[in-house]
Amino acid sequence: MLTKHKNSSQLFFDTNFFQNSVPTSLSMSTVSAKPNYLVSKLQKTSPVVAFNGARLQHKQRWTNPQTTLAIVPSSTFLQMGSQDASSETPILVVGILHLVVSVGIFLAMDMFSNKAFVAAAIRFPSALFGMFCIFSVLVILDSTVPAVATSLIDFFEPALLFIQRWLPLFYVPSLVVLPLSVKSIPTASGIKLCFIIVGGWLATLAAAGYTAITVRRMVKTEMTDAECMGKPSPFSNVELWSWSGVFLISFVGALLYPAALGTSARTCLPFLLASTVLGYIVGSGSHSLDEINFQIPSDVKKVFHPIICCALSADLAAFAYGYFSKSGLDPVLGSYLTKVSSNPGAGDVLMGFLGSIILSFAFLMFKQRKLVKRHAAEIFTSVILSTIFSLYSTALVGRLVGLEPSLTVSILPRCITVALALSIVLFEGTNPSLTAAMIVLTGLVGANFVQATLDKLQFPALSAKEPEALPFCAIAYALNGIFGSLLCSIPAVRQSLLAVVG
Repeated sequence: MLTKHKNSSQLFFDTNFFQNSVPTSLSMSTVSAKPNYLVSKLQKTSPVVAFNGARLQHKQRWTNPQTTLAIVPSSTFLQMGSQDASSETPILVVGILHLVVSVGIFLAMDMFSNKAFVAAAIRFPSALFGMFCIFSVLVILDSTVPAVATSLIDFFEPALLFIQRWLPLFYVPSLVVLPLSVKSIPTASGIKLCFIIVGGWLATLAAAGYTAITVRRMVKTEMTDAECMGKPSPFSNVELWSWSGVFLISFVGALLYPAALGTSARTCLPFLLASTVLGYIVGSGSHSLDEINFQIPSDVKKVFHPIICCALSADLAAFAYGYFSKSGLDPVLGSYLTKVSSNPGAGDVLMGFLGSIILSFAFLMFKQRKLVKRHAAEIFTSVILSTIFSLYSTALVGRLVGLEPSLTVSILPRCITVALALSIVLFEGTNPSLTAAMIVLTGLVGANFVQATLDKLQFPALSAKEPEALPFCAIAYALNGIFGSLLCSIPAVRQSLLAVVG
C-alpha cells in the first residue's frame, strides 16, 4: 500500500495484519523516527488509558498534565482495570457492561447470520455479507444522519479495540494443533509446503510492490498524512498474575477431577485457555511488573514472535497435562480444538471470534474511507493483482513440484486472512487446520522479514517506519481477505484453480 509523509516518501505493503495488533507494534517492525518529545513527556506524567486498553490519541485539547483525570480505568483481560479511588467503581461497571454488550452483539450477529446461510445452503461467507451490510448502513447514516453514524461507531468502539488488542489469540489454535495436522503428511511434502509458503510470500510481495510503485507513478496520487491509529496499552501485572492463578487452579483441578465439567474438552478448557493467554502476554514483551517495564529485545521477537509464544505455551501445558495424567499429548490437543459446538475446547472459544473480526472490518473501512478513496488506484490494483497472483501461482507451483492436490488446495488461500479462508470450500477433503496454520505461518514470515526483504529488493519507497503506515496495513489486510474470498466464491474461478492444481 502507499503513503507519503511530510519528511519522507514511503510505500507500505502489508503481508499480515496481526503483527500490528501486538501491543508493542504500530506497524511492520516500526517505530517513529522522530518522536514528539512533548507528547511523550505528557504520556509519562499522566497516561490516559481507555478502558478498552488503547491509549487515547493525542487529538484532544491541551490540558495540564497535573490536572488531567483518568476518567476510565486501565486494562485487564476484558480491558478493564481498578482505580484507587472508589468513585471509579460505577464507571468500571458501566465500562464492563458496555464492552460485554458490544462484543456480544458482534458474536450474536455472526452466529445468527451463519445459521441462516447454512439453512439456505448459501456457499458464501456469512460474516462477509454481514460486513457489507454494516458498512452500507454506516455510509447511508453518514450521508443522512451523521450524528447517528458517529454514535454507532462510538458504541462499538470497545468491541473494536478489544478485537484489535487480542487479535493474535484468535489465530493461535491452528498452530497449537499443528502437530496433529501434519502427522499424516510425508516429510517430502512438508518440505514442499515450506518452499511454497516462503517462496510464494516472496513472489507475492515483489508483485504487489512493483504494482504499487507502477500505479503510483501513473496516477500521481496527491500525498497527505494518514490518520494515526490507537495503540493498545501494555499488559498489567494484574492481568499476568490473574491468568497465572486461573492456570494453576484449573490445571490442578483437571488433574484431580478429569471429568469435573463433564468432558475432557470442557475440563481442560480453562487451563489451556489461560496458558494461551499467558503465552501472548509474555510473548508480546510489553507489560509492567510492579512498575518495572519489561521489553523483549526485537531480535528475540523475530524467533519467539507472540504467536509462536502462544502456541508453545499452550502445547507445553497440553504436554504437561498429558504427562501427569498419563493420557498423552494427542488426546489433549484434540480437546483443545474439537470443532463441536456442544463440546467446545479452548481453541473453539478463541476461533469463535473470527466472524466478529470480519464484521469489524466494516468499521475499519468506514473510518479509513477517505484514505481508501484518495489511494483507491494503488490500493485496489495492488490488492487485486497480488491476490490473483498468489492463488494461481500457488496452484501452479504445487503442481510443478508434485505436491499432492489435496495439500495444494488446502494452502491456496494462504494470502487470505484465516477468518475468511476457512469459509472457502474448493472441494471436500481439504485440511482446514493445515490451511489456517499455513496462513498464520505466512504472516509470521512477513512480519519478521518484510523490511529486510524490501531493502534487498531495492524498493526505496517500500518502508513503513512510522505509526501512520498502520492504516494502510489495516485496510490492505481487510481488502485482501475480502477480495480473495469473493474471488474464490465464483464457481468459474474455483474450477479454474482446481484445473491448474490437476
